[in-house]
Amino acid sequence: MDETEFWEIVDSTREAAGGDPEKQTDLLIGRLLKLDPESVLDFARQFAVRYRRAYTWDLWGAAAVMLDGASDDAFDSFRSWLVSRGRRVYEGAVHEPDRLAELVPDFDPETDGEAEEFGYAADEAYEQLTGEPLPDTGDREPEEPEEPGGEVVDFEDEIALADRFPRLWERFSG
Repeated sequence: MDETEFWEIVDSTREAAGGDPEKQTDLLIGRLLKLDPESVLDFARQFAVRYRRAYTWDLWGAAAVMLDGASDDAFDSFRSWLVSRGRRVYEGAVHEPDRLAELVPDFDPETDGEAEEFGYAADEAYEQLTGEPLPDTGDREPEEPEEPGGEVVDFEDEIALADRFPRLWERFSG
């Protein structure tokens, strides 16, 4: 499975779910169950690459502003949510996290920004298809670095957050 097919699956399931991450996860599992196990493994690899790529201080800072704080677990779930939003939102956010202010106009901090189960959809589909857990492959789940990439963000410094993420700060602080 190539990147284009990966994003087509993500985008089509998101659209069919009306943007609801729980429904999208269910639809994604259903879609993956129509594939062969190797293709499901390929989907998991594609997801893992994007999930790891989103492990940056800037995206964590953006999540902290949007969610009024983001623990380690909340940021992990936020990264799954970010991938679930599709190629346009994901790529825009990775390149410029402050653009999330415009990329997700309907974002509600009470209900959005969390899609932990989306990150496990391939595991669920693979197990249903084969009766076995998704294999642990070196390229699928290599160790994340101890620290996110990029320049450290002080989540307690509201002035620094407002300077670094002016559009997000304007929209979500307060």
